[in-house]
Order: sequence, then C-alpha cells, then structure tokens
Amino acid sequence: MRRVRFVLGVLLWLGFATSAIAKEDQDAAIGPVALETGAGPLRLQVIEHASFVATWNGHTLYVDPVGDPARYAGLPAPDVILITHAHQDHFAPDTLAALETRHAVVVMPEAVNEKMKENIGAQHIVLKNGAQTTVHDIPVQAVPAYNLPASPDAHHPKGWGNGYVLTLADKRVYISGDTEGVPAMRNLDNIDLAFVCMNLPYTMDTEQAADAVLDFKPTIVYPYHYRGQDIDDFERRVTRADPDIEVRRRDWYPGTES
Repeated sequence: MRRVRFVLGVLLWLGFATSAIAKEDQDAAIGPVALETGAGPLRLQVIEHASFVATWNGHTLYVDPVGDPARYAGLPAPDVILITHAHQDHFAPDTLAALETRHAVVVMPEAVNEKMKENIGAQHIVLKNGAQTTVHDIPVQAVPAYNLPASPDAHHPKGWGNGYVLTLADKRVYISGDTEGVPAMRNLDNIDLAFVCMNLPYTMDTEQAADAVLDFKPTIVYPYHYRGQDIDDFERRVTRADPDIEVRRRDWYPGTES
C-alpha cells in the first residue's frame, strides 16, 4: 500500500510539474518579459502597429487584434480582448471572427459595440470614458482618447474611443489607443508601463507624445502606432528631459520600413 501511495504521489507530482513547465513554455513563447509584477511577469508579443498580445498571471490579453489571423497562430486564445475604437487599424470584425474567441471577454466603447458581431466572445462589456470594470481579477479603467481641440467633427471625437489602464497586482499599465496629449493622459498617476501612440495626422507627433509622457512619467514607455515617425527623436526628447523614464523600442512593423 505504501508503494502504491508513493507511486501515485510521484505521478501526481509529475503531472503538476509537467503542467507548470508547459505553462511556462507557453508563456515564454509569447515573448519577452515587459514588466515584473507581484503576481508574475507580464509578457509581450508584438503583432503590428497597434496590435499586441500579452500574458499575465495565467491570462491572455489581445489588444486591438487586426490583420492576418495567421499572425496569431501558435498564441494562446484570448481570455480578454481590449478594443480601443472602431477604426479599421484597431477593430477588424473579420480578424476576430477567424480567431478562437469563444471564452473571451471583450471590452470596448459603444462605437465598437454597435459594429461587433454577437458571436465574438463569451461576454461583451461596454465602457464609457472614465468607467471601470474588472475582468478575470484585472481592474480595467477606460481613459478618454481624442483629438485636440475637442470637436464632434474630429477624426477621434471625445467619448468615441478609449485608452485603458490595467491594474496587474501592484503595477499599472496604460494603453493609449488613438489620442493626443489630453488632460486625462497627462494626469495619470503611478503608471509603470505605457504604450503611447504617435503618428500624424490623427494622433501626436513625436514632440507632442514626448511632452505628454514627460507629464505623467511612466517608468517604462513603449512607442507604438508610430508608422512614419522619428522614434529616435521621441526617445531623445524623453530621456534628455527625464533619464528615469525608460524608452523601450520594439519592431511594430516587421518586414517593412516603419
């Protein structure tokens, strides 16, 4: 009997160990660690432009998934999908329809909800600017994202799109979406990691983006959504004014000139 219990114990341990190793391998396949948190690392896999996949604490998040569904092959299915607004470089119903989304919670503004197919995701949560929700123990806050001066005729009118702040254990992550340096961005507190857009004519140039970043002072900032912009200039402006802000660069336009 002791031998049987011992063998069963070993088999159970091997099962747990194998599962843990498989999970670790899966997380590692996502990409490098972008941020360490009190509940484990946030890993980042850049897709393109404004689209990326992240894993944290056993959850997989897709942000503005668009483009060729093959780009997502081999990645875990999403538990959470965040969509910032309804422009085609951030919201692609055909891409979503081709992905495995049946267990995903989709968080979006009303403008996206109006165009969202009902069979995408297990649950839809619509957030207005400033509203909050919690998805898989991740607090999510919608941050205003719009063009200045605010106008109903703007390419990104106020209230139409969201940025997002995610609280991951003891760390806070900001995703700008398409915006200019609006007060809600500049007044953010305690941001550990930020994804900040910059491309003309509908968001910010590198000078405007750097100026906004220097106001809210994230610990780490990833320039993204930057096609055609001088990222060297952005990095110089930020690091010369505040060397404590780390600018991290990834290739958001693989196979092309950004």
